[in-house]
Amino acid sequence: MTPISICVIMKNEEKHMEEFLSSIKRFFKDYPHELVLVDTGSTDNTLAIAQKYTDRIFHFQWINDFSAARNFSLSCATNDWILVLDCDEYVIDLNPLGFQAMIEQYPNVVGMLSRKNHYEMNETDSIYTDDVERFFNRKLFHYEAIIHEQVRAIDGTDFMRIALPLVVDHCGYNGSLEDLRKKAERNNELLLKMLEKNPDDPYLYFQIGQSYNMLRDDEKACYYYGKGLEYDVDPNAEYVQMMVIGYGYALLHLERYDEALQFQNIYDEFATTADFVCLMGLIYLRKGMVVQAMAEFLKATTFETARTEGANSFIPTFNMGCINEVLGDITAAITLYKRCGNFKPALDRLKELEG
Repeated sequence: MTPISICVIMKNEEKHMEEFLSSIKRFFKDYPHELVLVDTGSTDNTLAIAQKYTDRIFHFQWINDFSAARNFSLSCATNDWILVLDCDEYVIDLNPLGFQAMIEQYPNVVGMLSRKNHYEMNETDSIYTDDVERFFNRKLFHYEAIIHEQVRAIDGTDFMRIALPLVVDHCGYNGSLEDLRKKAERNNELLLKMLEKNPDDPYLYFQIGQSYNMLRDDEKACYYYGKGLEYDVDPNAEYVQMMVIGYGYALLHLERYDEALQFQNIYDEFATTADFVCLMGLIYLRKGMVVQAMAEFLKATTFETARTEGANSFIPTFNMGCINEVLGDITAAITLYKRCGNFKPALDRLKELEG
């Protein structure tokens, strides 16, 4: 099998390192690989933990440029095929044969791993899944952009992407509010610099909105999401769909229901996912449009998949239960709540109703 290099940049990641590195050791034990770690200035026990797993540790002077650090890590590799991971991404599922198949059959393509992003909502561990470009030949691809760096072809041409049989748990959004604040402020400092140079890039507005969303600053999140959506964006682009969903929930949190109801105007473009349909159900519900809300929640349950875990199952089902409870049909409400599994809000309602 063709050996690969797993390239990682790190700084003060001691709380993640053991679980992260042990997951690599466990899942890649039968696939030829090297682990390349690039430290950008750790002052905790990150390096001590890393040394237990590899001697391929390098140092890079931080210059406020994530792509520079990423590309340095690629240059330290001894293999051309690169898998890029972050320390807060724990491997949970892998088919090693898929790497070899991609190398042999799609040598000019970028592989996308599936990333399960964990965050807290409704007092439960919520998960949003996205696909990120992480596996490629370094002779053909490198990183660009100082923050939220992206894989780009070295010759500037467009390229194909395919799914990689690799799934990771991303726990970077599960820190304390203070940790999230520091991360968001660091990110926004770099993003705003980029925005000065590229004021008409909707992707930058999206990422700044994401930073404020992380901080639960709905006002600023709404502003930047809204600015990004003023441009002629592709409704099929994943970041655009995420921007619409983030914008919608921020409006709901701010109780700006009339503005959220304007999402009816983009329904035909975005109602291709359970996430958007479920959001529309919530918007209708907040406006007291119960019949429309029920229809959207029911429609959401017909989707086979959803980016947000539960957006096609227990979330709309719970809300249908709430509607039935308010309308006085307690039997139907209990039935629906029981279909929600371990969703805490549903368990709380069952406890209240059943005693």
